[in-house]
Amino acid sequence: MPETQPGDRPLAGRHALITGGGRGIGAAVADSLARLGADLTLVGRDAAVLEAKAASIRGTAPCAVSCIVGDVNDEESMQAAFDRAGPVSILVNNAGIAESAPFARIDDGHWDRTLATNLTGTFRCMRIAYPAMAEAGWGRIVNVASTAGLKGYAYTVAYCASKHGVVGLTRALAMEAARTGVTVNAVCPSFTDTDMATRAIANIVAKTGRGEDEALKELAGINPQGRLVLPEEVAETVAWLCLPSSASINGQAIAIAGGEVQ
Repeated sequence: MPETQPGDRPLAGRHALITGGGRGIGAAVADSLARLGADLTLVGRDAAVLEAKAASIRGTAPCAVSCIVGDVNDEESMQAAFDRAGPVSILVNNAGIAESAPFARIDDGHWDRTLATNLTGTFRCMRIAYPAMAEAGWGRIVNVASTAGLKGYAYTVAYCASKHGVVGLTRALAMEAARTGVTVNAVCPSFTDTDMATRAIANIVAKTGRGEDEALKELAGINPQGRLVLPEEVAETVAWLCLPSSASINGQAIAIAGGEVQ
């Protein structure tokens, strides 16, 4: 997205709620939206992490930032979070988990956890937020999916299924919302330099005996650019989708992957 100039705050007066907003991609999204003038509500399961992120934003951006502890797996918890947050004009569904295992070893617990968090959690937040956006005639929903929502990866059947579901959910609601002033899009990053990638590297080391540098090289090599995607790169794409000038971008699943998916 274009560089903004001092005083250029196109999202001033908009209220963004970000799930998983305390770390990784969610934290980077919070920084980008705050810079563009949006007031923020950060939702997650760790109050200390959320408050630390909020404090860093309050020190650099002239916007309101609040934190709410909530779990996308718990319907009552999320309804309470949205009720406490108040009207939301931007929703970024970032909360998610990733577990890997060979297909034959995926049990119901693994499958259910993954779909409940990544797919049902995203659906639940959209279901709460969308009606008020449509009634207001303006809204932005951005779902953080993955290249795993656009292609398959070995040993990640549940994760791929959940992220394909997020992409389908995004595209379907986008068609319903097309005449309401609400846009619904997904971003699909490849392996990104976050805690999730760190855990993936540790998993490779534990299961194969290879060193961390070799495991990192394996993940980075999936990207034709030979590197991990940066959280800030994902966040800038999310922020662009939230701009008033992005009103024609709807129902898209944008790969942020250095050319891995074309």
